[in-house]
Amino acid sequence: MTGSLTSLTLAETRDSLARKAFSARELTESYIAAVEATRPLNAFITETPERALAMAEASDQRLARGEARPLDGIPIAVKDLYCTKGVLTTAASHILDGFRPPYESTVTEKLWQAGVVMLGKTNLDEFAMGSSSTTSYYGPVENPWRRPGDNCPLVPGGSSGGSAVAVAARAAAGARSRRWSRRRARLRSERLVAAGRGADAGGVSGDSPVVTGGGSRSSSGSSCC
Repeated sequence: MTGSLTSLTLAETRDSLARKAFSARELTESYIAAVEATRPLNAFITETPERALAMAEASDQRLARGEARPLDGIPIAVKDLYCTKGVLTTAASHILDGFRPPYESTVTEKLWQAGVVMLGKTNLDEFAMGSSSTTSYYGPVENPWRRPGDNCPLVPGGSSGGSAVAVAARAAAGARSRRWSRRRARLRSERLVAAGRGADAGGVSGDSPVVTGGGSRSSSGSSCC
């Protein structure tokens, strides 16, 4: 059942949860297994399976009461640039190794309010400074796709390569990262109906350990994200 559940689009997943074709817990268990199976791609810095199951249980309770939120029970990945209260947040740098924020970012707080389930924190270029996802202290991210007839590993783009790979490898139904790149439209494919797609939520105080103010930038034409 794992493969069939993780092959659904985000919209199909949401509709299936609403009609109780499966539970949020069953869905989350499928994605946790997918995250484990795709570890060689190095998409995640931190996996949060226990937290994910607890969030899925809460979603199931709301769904049973008829109080579903817009994205209730949808398992997503969160770029490790965003602060998540009590969960390791590194920005892919050794400098922040061991940092567990005492506060929640605005972006992730809104996601939790919408009912999503967090599978973990995804890999990226260190401090989001890059376009290949190869500069992370925790190692490079590997694209799950290959050129036809060629098994040479490819980069996924960046800086949000871990988020893109998590979705492309069906290890998350969606992902939240800072900006979306036109150059990676093929990688993220039609499955990426992710919360906040196309929006740049950077510049919000507390959203990341390195961004504490300033304006936002348009994502159109951006070559990195």
